[in-house]
Amino acid sequence: MDSTINELIKKVLKTSSGFKEIQKDAGIFVKTHSVEECLTTSKILLSSEFYQARELATFILGSVASKNKGAMSCLKLQVSKDENWRVQEILAKAFDTYCSDIGYKNALLTIKEWLKDKNHNVRRAVTEGLRIWTGRSYFIDNPLVAIQLLSQLKDDESEYVRKSVGNALRDISKKHRILVKEELDKWSLTNSDVKLTYRLASKFL
Repeated sequence: MDSTINELIKKVLKTSSGFKEIQKDAGIFVKTHSVEECLTTSKILLSSEFYQARELATFILGSVASKNKGAMSCLKLQVSKDENWRVQEILAKAFDTYCSDIGYKNALLTIKEWLKDKNHNVRRAVTEGLRIWTGRSYFIDNPLVAIQLLSQLKDDESEYVRKSVGNALRDISKKHRILVKEELDKWSLTNSDVKLTYRLASKFL
């Protein structure tokens, strides 16, 4: 196991920017190892000092999360606490992979649960991971559901999350201008937090 871990870390360290190669390596690993091996290896990689190794672990966990509750729990409880912003970007992608694997409609319960989590990285993993929301199955036919879910976080305590929400609504407004405008018209702009989200969301209106 140690030699496998060392080889994986050695390989991902060649990636100094971007994530495509690391994502590819994760895909290969998942195809050639059992779910249990993926989970065990990921937990070891998450303890690495190198963010690339933790990115790899996050990609792997996202790929097996639909098959293993432990992997999903690890993403939510451990990866979300990683202080490296790059790892948080991969967490968003991992969450989207999970939703895609089980179907976005089936993932609604988990989406709502994560959107209410006390950790802002967990909430942002959803708002950012599903962009463009209305490009995802289920939300393609139910854009209002996406708009309403995102709007719940318009005054989120985290600016990091509010920016993601505003940008996600802006994305949606390109195809669903009236729906987004109708939602934004309900907002009270006396709240400075809401005002920031509104400014981003209304960019194309």
